[in-house]
Amino acid sequence: MPELPPVIPLFDAPQHLEEGNSLVNQHIAEVTLNRVADAAFLYEHAMDWLLESRYSENNYKTYRSELTTFLHWCFDVEQLSPVALGRRGIQRYVDYCLAPPPALIAYRNVAQFVLDKDWGERRPNPLWRPFLGKKADGLILPYRLSDKALRTKLAVLSSFYAYLINEEVTERNPAVMWMRHSRFGTGPAPAGPVGEEEEVRVFSDLQWSYVMGTAERLAGEQPERHERTLFLVSLMYGCYLRISEVAARPGFSPVMSQFRRDGKTGIWSFHIPVSKGGKRRTVAVSRELLAALQRYRTYLRLPALPAPNDNTPLFVRHRAAGRGREQGLLNANLGIRQLRELLDELMAAAAEAAGADGFEQDAAEMRSLTVHSIRHTGITHDINDNGRPLSHVQADAGHDSIDTTSQYLHTGRVERHESAANKRLDRLKP
Repeated sequence: MPELPPVIPLFDAPQHLEEGNSLVNQHIAEVTLNRVADAAFLYEHAMDWLLESRYSENNYKTYRSELTTFLHWCFDVEQLSPVALGRRGIQRYVDYCLAPPPALIAYRNVAQFVLDKDWGERRPNPLWRPFLGKKADGLILPYRLSDKALRTKLAVLSSFYAYLINEEVTERNPAVMWMRHSRFGTGPAPAGPVGEEEEVRVFSDLQWSYVMGTAERLAGEQPERHERTLFLVSLMYGCYLRISEVAARPGFSPVMSQFRRDGKTGIWSFHIPVSKGGKRRTVAVSRELLAALQRYRTYLRLPALPAPNDNTPLFVRHRAAGRGREQGLLNANLGIRQLRELLDELMAAAAEAAGADGFEQDAAEMRSLTVHSIRHTGITHDINDNGRPLSHVQADAGHDSIDTTSQYLHTGRVERHESAANKRLDRLKP
């Protein structure tokens, strides 16, 4: 029997997750190099998804434990990408969880990460195991996974796959497919790759108007903080960006010269040199986004438009009152956590404003949307409201397939209803 692959915790507590962990990074790099080519790509997505639940301690703990178990099984046991799995693959994972290797069963709870005092850093706890068994009178009982625990596992995986669908990483949710064919299911699997309950969730025109209006208001009231917020949300919406594409991380520092002017046509674009999956792309820049860039740069006391060699960080911590611009640039290149906090603050304020104006249902819906919804909203509005050709949106969004872009056609139920409300049954009838 081959030696069991090692299992290490992959996701630290939320306050430490974005800092990265050298041992986890080394493990993921080894998996990517030797077994699963997109392991690092999917691990980044898993981190982003987990961080959305960081404000619910119980949910976060449940999600990270299940993701670690699942990714270990995918990367080390099956040596397959999670996006390559179908319903039968999920069945193999269920069988694995029902009868896990004895070496992966613990009989007491331990922390997933511990502080190594000698090195002064947090490390995966070698005593942690992905499965928890029981003892009675000191004797080990046969391992058993209850139906409730199994349903929880599949629910977590279903949510993760739904996130991957919305991020255009995959077009199917094998966890949902398995559930609907299992003894827990209530009917046949959905006909298409994305079921109605998994539709892309975006801001409506009214809701987005509150987001942009609130960003303008906050920029006027607190320019030292929210001029940056206004430009950030404008850029993410206008160029369909993921937050990781504008945030600093090891090996990538976004700079102003990513805005480029074509010398022959005079057309401006935004270049993304590093995206998830190692892709790069260039996105067309609208006149209004160019004006937003000019406003932000003017606030920073920079020339209105960047030169080709302008290495000013794209997002900086604005200078404190009474200090020069150079002081603000010393603490530059904001990371994912800081940018996410700015956008979360903006969306919460926009929802509050909508509720105060009597749009309580819209406010409730806005509070359920996430930073990722900004990208989807930009794509959806451009296709359905601005009339951009699908091929143009596909190129700017970085979609490999036009079929992925087509999923945004009238995604929202409200928009579909509004577009159908005035249809005539007899166009020639007076």
